[in-house]
Amino acid sequence: MTFLNRYIPPFKIFDAFSAFRVIAFFEGSSYLLLLFTMLLKYRFNMPEPNMVVGMAHGVLFIAYVILLLFAARQLRWKLGKMAFAFVLSLVPFGTFYGEGHVWNEE
Repeated sequence: MTFLNRYIPPFKIFDAFSAFRVIAFFEGSSYLLLLFTMLLKYRFNMPEPNMVVGMAHGVLFIAYVILLLFAARQLRWKLGKMAFAFVLSLVPFGTFYGEGHVWNEE
């Protein structure tokens, strides 16, 4: 367990910003997985994985936007930073960039 404590920072799950960071990671991961399942759908004619991952990605995206609003209110972000965090969710690897450069400053 001490191995995990070294690499995963402690957080309170009821903290909006911490929950936002967790959802941002999973939303970014689901986006990359969705790109892979799109390949399966259109190249190999396997639409089933895309339906499952697409639904999960949609739910995670909605959670991302809602938690972005709560986290921005909690941290008193200006509209520009909040808009930039939203745009990062639309770009592949964007949420990972945000974790490393944008909201890691908080």
